[in-house]
Amino acid sequence: MSPRPCVESIPAPAFQWIFQRTVSGADDRGRYGSPEKGHPTMLTRLGRLAVRRSGAVLIGVLLVLLGLAAYGAGAQQDLDLARWSSPGTESVRAGDVLREEFGTGNPNLALLVTARDGDVDSARTREAARAFAREVERLPLVTDVTSYWDADSRALRGTDGRRALVLVRLEGSATEAREQLATLSPRLTRTTDELTVQVGGQEEISRQVGEQARTDFLRAELFALPAVLLLLVLVYRRATAALLTVAVGLLSVLGTLAGLRAIAQFTEVSTFAANLALVLGLGLGVDYSLFVISRYREERAAGRPGPDAVVRATAIAGRTVVFSGVTVAVSLCALLVFPFFFLSSFAYAGVLVVVTAVAGAVVFLPAALARWGHRVERPATRTSGFWHRTALAAMRRPLLAGAGVLTVLLLAASPLLGLRFGLPDERALPEGTSSRTTSEIVHEEFPAEPTDTIQVVLTKPSPKPLRGAPTEEPTTTAATRAYAAQLSSIPGVFQVDAPSGTYRDGQRTGAPGQDRLTATDGRVRLALVPTQEAMRGDVPALVERVRDTAAPDGVLVGGYPGETTDFRATLLDRLPLAAGFVLGATYLILFLMTGSVLLPLKATVLNLLSLAVMFGCLVWVFQDGNLSGVLGFTPTGSIEPSIPVLMFCVAYGLSMDYEVFLLSRIKEEHDRTGDTERAVAQGIRRSAPLITAAAGILALSFLSYATGGVVFLKELGIGTALTILVDATLIRVVLLPVTMRLAGRANWWAPKRLRRFRIREAAEPGPEQVLRREYV
Repeated sequence: MSPRPCVESIPAPAFQWIFQRTVSGADDRGRYGSPEKGHPTMLTRLGRLAVRRSGAVLIGVLLVLLGLAAYGAGAQQDLDLARWSSPGTESVRAGDVLREEFGTGNPNLALLVTARDGDVDSARTREAARAFAREVERLPLVTDVTSYWDADSRALRGTDGRRALVLVRLEGSATEAREQLATLSPRLTRTTDELTVQVGGQEEISRQVGEQARTDFLRAELFALPAVLLLLVLVYRRATAALLTVAVGLLSVLGTLAGLRAIAQFTEVSTFAANLALVLGLGLGVDYSLFVISRYREERAAGRPGPDAVVRATAIAGRTVVFSGVTVAVSLCALLVFPFFFLSSFAYAGVLVVVTAVAGAVVFLPAALARWGHRVERPATRTSGFWHRTALAAMRRPLLAGAGVLTVLLLAASPLLGLRFGLPDERALPEGTSSRTTSEIVHEEFPAEPTDTIQVVLTKPSPKPLRGAPTEEPTTTAATRAYAAQLSSIPGVFQVDAPSGTYRDGQRTGAPGQDRLTATDGRVRLALVPTQEAMRGDVPALVERVRDTAAPDGVLVGGYPGETTDFRATLLDRLPLAAGFVLGATYLILFLMTGSVLLPLKATVLNLLSLAVMFGCLVWVFQDGNLSGVLGFTPTGSIEPSIPVLMFCVAYGLSMDYEVFLLSRIKEEHDRTGDTERAVAQGIRRSAPLITAAAGILALSFLSYATGGVVFLKELGIGTALTILVDATLIRVVLLPVTMRLAGRANWWAPKRLRRFRIREAAEPGPEQVLRREYV
């Protein structure tokens, strides 16, 4: 009988082999022998190259940096803005028909006209308003203008008769329309002897949100960069180390901007991805540099020569950095499951940030340490400190400590049970912003919201009337008239404009309120104007009531309410897929790193707990309005869903980032001693101060966005910062040690057939490997 084959001799899959050769010391047969016998890893080779050719590496990095800066400087001009629409949905198909067959679409600009004499129906006001509407019709990108004075619609007139609306359709992409609005908005805002005109509407609100966000990001970065540099000086106690760390962050930022511009040549990339690159590039650059420099200092404190310390820091700390980077990149790649280019853009930015930050940490930083390492070193200091004592105390009384912290975290997460998703509106802007003020006047003084008209397109042409039939309704069938009347009876619908007239509460009340309701081929559309109460309530429910109403064959329901409803539905439908991808992929990565079945599972649960705290904070603060006065925003009673999705992917990746750092050190100690409790204590003693410093610096970068005026940025900044701090303190220093203490030896268990997939520790290069003639 032939001997039973050894599991360790089974060839590993290709992806594992690549990872093995990058971060482990495997020889050609996949076995792990002594450092002298094993093949050096790619990271070890990078460390040696950095020591041998430090000058050439630094000059090369400098040239690359200058090239990236020159190319990335023009990134913003190649990036695009987005609208709330989901490709392929009913509302988008309705919009295509409206544009191609009717020559119109959603009225995305609202001009609020106030009569100086107090009466919009006076002859003086009417003449001036009609002249103003004709002027608007001649402006660039304007394809449709509907004014109260021409349509005579009650929905376009204020209740007290002092104000009325002119609705405008701007054709073109979001980028084109908002760039044009930057010129048109100041030009249209005016006060004459007869009229006062204010600009509002969805396109103007979105434009001002974008402008405010750019201002907020710039101010935040101008604050964050010097603050981060100061904190790094305090952490390192060496200015050179702080400057090198910031240099890695800047390399990541510039590399990401250049990469985004290159990607934008082939597909749409959102302008907001560049903003994420700023904060995430700086943050990950700091994180990765902290761990490489700390390991270098540790090796030097142990008495190893500088070249040896550089290679060991690159090989050992670099392995952790690579695993961490893959984890963050995978988490952000989950955004690719959503069919919205602005979310996909964040995935592009995340992957580019990781690649450039890792490259800076394992290529540039080792070369810099080889040259200026003596300026980075500091005398050895005690590292036990507060977090070490806290972890030991928690492990002495694991049930008590774990239950106490778990109770606190669950209470903080409890508001999550009341989460309500809603749609964005003008309250995302600070009070006093011109478009918000215009929208607030419309909400207060107009009975309906004509800028949010629901467009119902009948895709089948109506039959021509019989000879001798009444000619007042030549393109309208009885079924269409009955359908319009039925739609006008739906709660939340103020009126329905149809080719046959205007309908309210199931009855025809007047002549048509809008033009272009009939296409040249006989197809018709109906314009449903919602009430103010409906647009402040459950908009998707209103859209669904319209779609559920019995209709003639071939009906498409769109308009801005339909687009936002379909956007939210698509987002929430894809959310389980994105979450499953993140959880499954990060579990696999941690398993490859630890070789344990249980440790990745515990890490996933702990990460989800910290994210629950983040979402509880979002609900308590931004949905329910607590601290709104302090933070300077207006609560809406709901959360726009795309921001939590983005925060989930970003925060989960960053939380797992610290999990990788801590588990890597714990595993290193366990492999050396075989004692789980001692390994946890020693791992926390060595890594917790660094994790706390890195988390504090990254949290500061995100918190700087809380000073902005856009609610979305406040949510992103405060929620992500809270998650990072909770994860780096209560989760990693109390709950992680407690769970590992309770699990004991089970922490490291895995079935034999799965053990071969583990990416084993790198063979640590010894002095005889490092101090060769080429270094002398």
